Amino acid sequence: MPTKAVTDASFSADVLESSTPVLVDFWADWCGPCKMIAPALEEIAEELEGKVTIAKMDIMENQTIPGQIGVQSIPLMVLFKDGKPVAQKLGAAPKSQLKGWLESVL
Repeated sequence: MPTKAVTDASFSADVLESSTPVLVDFWADWCGPCKMIAPALEEIAEELEGKVTIAKMDIMENQTIPGQIGVQSIPLMVLFKDGKPVAQKLGAAPKSQLKGWLESVL
C-alpha cells in the first residue's frame, strides 16, 4: 500500500480514528531532505502494510494541523496510536534507520 496523502480536513478520519497506527510525515515540496526520504517511506509503507499506515501531509497546503501539533522543522514524522501522538522523529535518515526506529516504536 503506498503512502496516503492526508489533509487538514481528512486528518481526524485518516489518522486519529484509524484502527492501525499511522505515521504522519510532515513535509513540503521545497524541502530537500523531505524528498530524500520519500522513496524510503514508500518502500516501508509496503513492507509494513497491515501494521502501520504511512501518511504524508504537505505543510504548505495544510497549515491547521501542523500548527496544532507544533511542527517547526521538517521532515517531521509523528506516529499516532489510538488517536494520540506516541513518538516522533525529526530529520532525514537512511531507510534502514527509519524502518528500525518505526518498528521499535510500533
